[in-house]
Amino acid sequence: MKQLITRLFAVAVGCLISPLASAQSDYPRKPIQVVVPYGPGGALDIAVRLVGEHMGQTLGQPLVVLNRPGGNTNIGPGIVLQNPPDGYMLLASSTATVINPLVDSKLGWNRDSFQPIARIATSPSLFVVAPGLGVKTLAEFVALAKSKPGELTTPVTGFGSSQAVARESFARLAGIRLLDVAYKGGTSFVPDLLGGRLSMSVSPLNVVLTMVKEGRLIALANTGLARSPVLPDVPTLTELGYSEAASNSWFGLHALTGTPAPVIQKVSAALRAAMDDPKVRQQFVTAGTDPGYLDSAAFNSFIDEEMVKARRYVATLPNTR
Repeated sequence: MKQLITRLFAVAVGCLISPLASAQSDYPRKPIQVVVPYGPGGALDIAVRLVGEHMGQTLGQPLVVLNRPGGNTNIGPGIVLQNPPDGYMLLASSTATVINPLVDSKLGWNRDSFQPIARIATSPSLFVVAPGLGVKTLAEFVALAKSKPGELTTPVTGFGSSQAVARESFARLAGIRLLDVAYKGGTSFVPDLLGGRLSMSVSPLNVVLTMVKEGRLIALANTGLARSPVLPDVPTLTELGYSEAASNSWFGLHALTGTPAPVIQKVSAALRAAMDDPKVRQQFVTAGTDPGYLDSAAFNSFIDEEMVKARRYVATLPNTR
């Protein structure tokens, strides 16, 4: 009797485990949705779309990008949280994924709500102005801002992006005060910047590169640790005496915590295959973005380091802005 009970128990457990194991081994059986918490055309959106087609071919199912901007980039993660941790809805992640929960503890999610799949790439940003502002160097911009405290405008989509980190840190170090104008993200601010209704912006290099090359925007500084090969004449913040404000963007993919490890591994491997493709890598390089794949474990360690910097940055945020 005891042996019979043991066998029945084993069969029952097998019936429960087999479908789950099968679902993991068959993954993906339908399109995978990737929520981008920014509008179309933004740096994170571009990065995901560059790898998406190749990943879809590897996985045998398409990656469908869902742009969900707004709420200081907090709407996107909230949407992902409403789904089961089965790998069919992923989060396109960036610096804001780390910083936003530190800025607002009432979001309903934090770093532990998501687990890293892989990092895609990193990218510097540019301090840019329209020619009509009448400045050509960062020093000239600082002088103008000091003569008009609180009057020069800058687009803001929240305080969690690497662009926000660079902008806020720079303003503090330079002793200037800017006027924040709220936007949903992506490229929604560009028409106002080009038209002179915004004074300046700190924007991802791959978003404004073409406009800088065409002379429609002037790049005053690069937030990266080194000059970009696609814009070698633009000095870094470190060269200009603002090393504490230097900050690179990073782009990655996260899944809900609890997503099965085999699913994480499949998506990560597909992303690595995309980043190993010479054509895909060249597209990133041409856009001024540095291919920088990290697997799940390495990406998690990288985020540990980012958390240290994020906490230091959040502690400096003025309560009045």
